[in-house]
Amino acid sequence: MSDSPSHKIGWKTATSIVVSSMIGTGVFTTLGFQLMDITNTYSIILLWIIGGMLALFGAFCYAELGTYFKGNGGDYIYLSKTYHPMLGYLVSWVSLIIGFSSPVALAALAMSKYLSVFNYDFGNTFAILIIVLVSLSLSFSLKASSRFHNSFTLIKIIFIVILVIAGVGLSEPGIGNSLSFDTTWKKEITMPAFATSLIFVTYSYTGWNSASYIAGEIRDVKYNLPKALIIGTIFVTVAYVLINYVMLKHAPLDQLVGKEDVMAEAAKNMLGSSSGKLINIFIALQLIATISGYLWVGSRLTQAFAKENYLWRSLSVNNKRNIPVRAIFAHTVIAIVIILSGTFKEIFVYTAFLLQLFASLSISTVFFLKKNQRRIFKSNIFYIFPTIFLLFSAYIIYFTFINNPKESLIGMGIVLFGVILYGIDIKLSKREL
Repeated sequence: MSDSPSHKIGWKTATSIVVSSMIGTGVFTTLGFQLMDITNTYSIILLWIIGGMLALFGAFCYAELGTYFKGNGGDYIYLSKTYHPMLGYLVSWVSLIIGFSSPVALAALAMSKYLSVFNYDFGNTFAILIIVLVSLSLSFSLKASSRFHNSFTLIKIIFIVILVIAGVGLSEPGIGNSLSFDTTWKKEITMPAFATSLIFVTYSYTGWNSASYIAGEIRDVKYNLPKALIIGTIFVTVAYVLINYVMLKHAPLDQLVGKEDVMAEAAKNMLGSSSGKLINIFIALQLIATISGYLWVGSRLTQAFAKENYLWRSLSVNNKRNIPVRAIFAHTVIAIVIILSGTFKEIFVYTAFLLQLFASLSISTVFFLKKNQRRIFKSNIFYIFPTIFLLFSAYIIYFTFINNPKESLIGMGIVLFGVILYGIDIKLSKREL
């Protein structure tokens, strides 16, 4: 790709990719699952604050890694160059199958769910059509992709701000709410369910590292990448805490527990049945930016991976406008297969489990950067960030595996298949030589 300014994006577009990748499916669909075991408001808010803290600490680490390892690729580059090419291969395999394709599938399914309020079953066909249309919109040029993505991200941000202001300002509904400020939080935060709930929360923050994958497309990357990661993560953390407060304030527990479209329930109580449907429309619209962000970033990671591995080389091809169209549509096809092959919660859990595992591996590579190789944090106090991130990750991964063994084993099976593919790829590459 050309290095001219016209072929680069600034910090605003990079921040919009971070925000749009993070705010999407998770925050509007996971509260109902958390409330099945955790009901104290302090506990719920603490979950989202911890998730934001981990995302911010992760963003600090990726800011250092992204400015040291220049170019597109993110985790693939960090793990390949620090540990072993096989780990780079596996994280790219997981990203291709799960890391970017699953969030695209989940966002499209969530769109269908939220729009079902209009008494029409949009279903899988609608979800698939949306993914295909967004893929096409990203296939023309970087400038067109930026405009499309930034437009829907702007809708997302305006919607979130208005939703929070209205939700905090309006009175509680007459049917009651889910707010609970007693002392049960002290017991709840020691329960295994608290750790399991964190897997839903950390998935909702997935995307805090997205801009690092396209570092090669960012102008003045040493300045703009850290700025995008940190501003985007802080904005989303504040938004998430307030959104969850609004949902708890405007709906009783029986309306939220175990449900995916939790904001729809709160909006109906908050604005009335007819006006509440507008919230559903805007949730669906802002999910387009989520789909766009994951397809954009995921295709760049896949392209970097494909250039260096024989089995996937055909996915490295650009079109005349330097857009990795084959990689974009590879993610599109995989997302469609995921939609047709599992339930929402099952897909959600094994996706979150694997993303947490490989994010932890990538974060650990920052310990191998020497002090003079770090560009932003020169003090060794910096190591507090990856240490806290990894300790919480171990806690989350362990309890997720204990409480959701089926989904966790599905995730590990995907990794094992990647190991087999790596062996085949190595043999084919040697034969080509």
